[in-house]
Amino acid sequence: MMVPQKRSAIVTGAGSGIGRAIAHKLAAEGYAVMVNDLSLVRADAVAGEIQAAGGTAAAIAGDVSSEDDVAAIHAAAVTAHGETHLLVNNAGIAHQALFENLEVKDFDRMFAVHVRGTFLMTKAVLPAMLDRGEGVVVNVASQLGQIGGVELVHYSSAKAAIIGLTKALAREVSKRGVRVNAVAPGPINTPLVMALSDDWRAAKKAELPLGRFGEPEEVAETVAFLASPAASLFVGQTLGPNSGDVML
Repeated sequence: MMVPQKRSAIVTGAGSGIGRAIAHKLAAEGYAVMVNDLSLVRADAVAGEIQAAGGTAAAIAGDVSSEDDVAAIHAAAVTAHGETHLLVNNAGIAHQALFENLEVKDFDRMFAVHVRGTFLMTKAVLPAMLDRGEGVVVNVASQLGQIGGVELVHYSSAKAAIIGLTKALAREVSKRGVRVNAVAPGPINTPLVMALSDDWRAAKKAELPLGRFGEPEEVAETVAFLASPAASLFVGQTLGPNSGDVML
């Protein structure tokens, strides 16, 4: 009797923070997870944690803004776990500067990782999903892509672009069996957010109706929902685990 192959997932930027929590949650849900991070040490550590907990995971380093790295990530995932059923575009960077002080290189890098990375990774996995008539893509955006943020013009713009990409792609591929949605977290207790200034974090926390930042595991629950059959009617949506910062 053949043992059914586990459904496979790629989670980019999964070496820490939200990505790590997503990788753990999906593994607990029965996915075979390819853990990607810029750092192989971090990716290996997360894959090891998943394996120690009884899950299935492999690790690969790579920069999602690089076509060559994306091709390698995709190939490694297929080799390890078969064609990808779920892609979570989570890789991201943070940088803080007033617009007047913002350098072109910082703006370009922000878009390269967030927007180009989402495009390239989706471009890599989508053909097999369309051929199979089944697949899920979840893009991690941000509530700042909806409302903007002081000293975060480049970050907010990149996250807004991801939301636009999500909606447009969903209109193209939903009838062919591939669901595309986004998650727009508010401030979450991750290394990325902790890298922002104390003043920014204090001011942001004071604005939140819930009065606290979220935890990575709370975002992971939202991603897992969007990946599940329970979200079969969700197409081109942006869900907001954001402590009430954005209410739609």
